[in-house]
Amino acid sequence: MNLKKITASFTALLLTLTSLWTFAGSMVKAEDFPDDPNDGIITANERKTDLLSEQLDDAPKVNAASYILYDANSGTILLGKDYDVQKEPASMTKVMTLLLAFERLNETETVTITPEMAEAIKGIPKTYVKLGLQEGEEISVKDLIYAAVLKSANDASLALAMYMGGTEHDFCNLMNQKASEIGCLNTHFSSAYGLSTPDNVTTPYDMALILNEAVSTTKYPEIAKTLNYTINATNKYSSERELTNANRFVNTTKYGYEYYLGGKTGFTDTAGYTLCAAARKNNRTLVGCVFNAADSDVRYADLIKLFDYGYSTFTTVEITESEFDPLIDEAHQQINGLLKETNLYLASQKMILDQYITTTSTRAQLGSTNRIDFSKAVIDTSQDRQTLEMPLCKIYSDKTYHIGTLVIEIEKKAGVVEVNPEKLTNLTNVRSILVTFAVLSGLILLLVIVLLIFRARVIKHRREEATKRANML
Repeated sequence: MNLKKITASFTALLLTLTSLWTFAGSMVKAEDFPDDPNDGIITANERKTDLLSEQLDDAPKVNAASYILYDANSGTILLGKDYDVQKEPASMTKVMTLLLAFERLNETETVTITPEMAEAIKGIPKTYVKLGLQEGEEISVKDLIYAAVLKSANDASLALAMYMGGTEHDFCNLMNQKASEIGCLNTHFSSAYGLSTPDNVTTPYDMALILNEAVSTTKYPEIAKTLNYTINATNKYSSERELTNANRFVNTTKYGYEYYLGGKTGFTDTAGYTLCAAARKNNRTLVGCVFNAADSDVRYADLIKLFDYGYSTFTTVEITESEFDPLIDEAHQQINGLLKETNLYLASQKMILDQYITTTSTRAQLGSTNRIDFSKAVIDTSQDRQTLEMPLCKIYSDKTYHIGTLVIEIEKKAGVVEVNPEKLTNLTNVRSILVTFAVLSGLILLLVIVLLIFRARVIKHRREEATKRANML
């Protein structure tokens, strides 16, 4: 009965030791940071349209069916109306044709107007502006580009398109492919120059992406801001062709805008007056587009109002890694503290940051703080390798923006095996005491068993001796 009690006690000790060891290898949750003071974190995708919900009573009135003001640095829509609704762009279409020309052609190349080109040019409506290209005429890519931008020459744009794509149809496939590559979701081109047709459509937002791509990656701004350009005589045209920029941002003082970077006008009876333009001030690019404006002049006035309002009412802040350095150091200390009792270590870390964030100037003036969100970070000590991704946030007085991610790589220490001595900690002290107690209990139990066996044998031996004596008597 006593032996059963000792065995039960020893088993209980072993179970206690096992449960403590299992606890040490369970999930370790990283320390939670304080909850947001707001309703939630505004993600990068939500930031694109978040400012549209601001109550801006002094926002300019725009006399167009649809429009957009887009911050190209941060990818934020500042103002807009029906900016995702498809409409005909008219000659703004040429921006995409010219973007592809810059990417695919050398401006010194010579284009010969083929019979197929000449036939296609005849199909351009008579009321559309033309340079007057003739079959067999030899003209440089550079001259055609200047004619398409400054004069909005439709035959120049069509000649470039067919020179690159073989046919206008095949070139439009290239246009649509490029539009998709730069993020346009609601654009379909069926014309290389802006023919009025229901299936040559885009949106203010997509048009802003296309123009931004042109002004930020090509020589488009240099050409778009040129006032005058001369095309020398060709084999089919005996005199020079003098081109004057038709864009009133360039050729007038009334609508001249010092921060103008480049743009394109457009008009057809069905599209109405259209205009896209980009401006750059203090290293910040804004893109504005208006579709179906009330008249030719008002589209320029509307864009100037939008640009001025965008630069004064909104602020774009550059985000740098250095502003997160103190928080990163603190995060390392916390994670290393959590890993101290394990066989894991912090192997590497990197930050993935958005380059810019745009908010209202009033909000920005009140200042902001940065934070690493640990609320969903969990370390699993049973894994040899794991990755933690923690949001990096910029917190203003009334809004919290997700502006990046801290990526932590945690790995198992090289050469760590179960028999290696552990660091002396409170937990390992308890383990050592329990193990020692269990071993001693086992030894005592074994000693008790040996003593019982020995006692039994002694008693048996004495009884046998007593029996022998009795028989002898």
